[in-house]
This record gives sequence, structure tokens and C-alpha cells, in this order.
Amino acid sequence: MIHQQWPALPLGEWRKTKDTLQLWMQIVGKIRLTLTPRLNHWWNVPFYVSARGLTTGPIPHDNRLFEMEFDFIDHQLVVRASDGTVRTLPLIPRPVAEFYSEVMSLLHELGIDVKILARPFGISITEPFATDRIHDSYDADRAHTFWRILVGSDALFKEFRARFIGKCSPVHFFWHSFDLAVTRFSGRKAPEMEGADKVTKEAYSHEVISCGFWAGDDNLTEPAFYCYAAPEPAGLADESLRPEAAFWNLAGNGSMALLKYDDVRTKRDPDHAILEFLQSSYEAGARRADWDRAALERPAGTAAS
Repeated sequence: MIHQQWPALPLGEWRKTKDTLQLWMQIVGKIRLTLTPRLNHWWNVPFYVSARGLTTGPIPHDNRLFEMEFDFIDHQLVVRASDGTVRTLPLIPRPVAEFYSEVMSLLHELGIDVKILARPFGISITEPFATDRIHDSYDADRAHTFWRILVGSDALFKEFRARFIGKCSPVHFFWHSFDLAVTRFSGRKAPEMEGADKVTKEAYSHEVISCGFWAGDDNLTEPAFYCYAAPEPAGLADESLRPEAAFWNLAGNGSMALLKYDDVRTKRDPDHAILEFLQSSYEAGARRADWDRAALERPAGTAAS
């Protein structure tokens, strides 16, 4: 497992970069969404933490594969094809409209023509990509810092994931909500959510407990680790959490366990505290929802095989 220093990343200091980067990622994410076979719970759409940034993984197109990676070391979008072709686009301050045009032109040069629904999804920004000249910020240092936090979180989430032998998602980064997440399943179907759109219905078709990290948004204006159960079992917020700084946030549509990033990153052993949070918040949901834990969890002290 990777052990690292956990750097500060106040949302207010990179909010403009975060908003622009999220829109850039939605463009690339929608390319993956359009060209890949649909998987359960939309697992064909997220990105994955890589040794240099965030990657789509391989995308099929005709008789080739290609991959798109946000490289936060050299700060460029890299497109690699299975025929050996490589193209790059610098990550620099530029409007979303320009980024969208350049990405589509770059793909066209590679013989990849793809039409996406070219507007934001799931966020308050609604301006179509082709006409958005407002969001144009890119602070390379802040983007690199964000990626470093994702690297550490990805390693811990994978350790946490390995403790579970039931159905579980990969550790993946959702570009629409801008969070790194891992989701465990009880194996039971969930009641259909009334009034939910098709994305939400598919995402929560079965009982889940989902943990993750986000960098902050309008509702929680600072980075935090989180965990929630869906559907939420009765009495969930009465359960205790670890470490001491963790708490239940009841301000939204349900109970969400939170551990603020700044409350844990300077602890003597942040990795242990984060894993404690993930485990205790999962256990709270599994107990209250009466999951068959003996069948779903790896016995303590046993290694994955």
C-alpha cells in the first residue's frame, strides 16, 4: 500500500480550476460512455487512478483500442491508440469550448469520430460545451495535488475493497460528480426509487453501501471522505463511527457518514484513521440493513487469494 503525506487542498483555492476540469472530464467521460458497451450500474463510464493521473482505460473503436488519460505530471491529455499512435493536448488555461473543439479534432485526426450529448450532466452548470467560454481556469499545482490525494485514497479504498468477497464495484472516479468511490452490494434487489431518472434507477437497482472521497461542492464546501447506504435502513444515524472526528450529516436527503479531509490528513496515522472510517461506516450500514456479513466478508486476518 502507498503511504504518503496528505497535502492541503482548500476548495476555495482551486474552485475555478475544479469546475473547469470537471467539465473537461465530462467531455472525455461522455466519449467513453458513447463508445463502450453499457455495464450494470454504469460501470462503463468512470475513470481510474493511474500512475500519472486519471485514465479512461481502453475504449474500443472499429478494429482498434484507444485510451484517454489526464496526465497530471506533464499536464496534458494523452490519447494512445493500439496501433502505436499517440496524440497530446496541453492542459492549460483555456475555455471549455476550446477544449471540446480540440479534443474532437484530435480524435478526428486518429480516425475516431464520435458524437456525444455535448452538455454537462448532473451539475448546476448547464452551458453546452461548444459555447462555454466562461470556465477557462487551470492551476497545474492544484490539479497535481488533487491527483496525489486520489492516489492515496485509491490505495486505501483497494485495501478496504479486498476485505469483501461479495459483489463490489472497482475503485473508480465518477466524472459527473467528481468523486472517487467504491461500492459494496448485499446481493439483494432494492425497491425501485420513485421519480428517479434512468441513471439513478440503474445505479441503485440493488442494495448498496458506497464509500468515497470528494473534493467539495456547493453543499459541503471542503474535501471529505463519505459513506452512505441505499436504501437507507432505519436507525442508521444512531450507529457509532470511528475515528472520533467522523460524524453523521443529516442535512441532505438521508444520513451520510462524513470524515472531513482536514480533520484526518494531519493525524499521526491518517491511513489508519481513513480505513477505520471506511470500516465503521460500512459496518453501521450492514448491521442496520441486516446484510449476510458471514457470506460477504473475508474473515479477519486472511489474505486475498
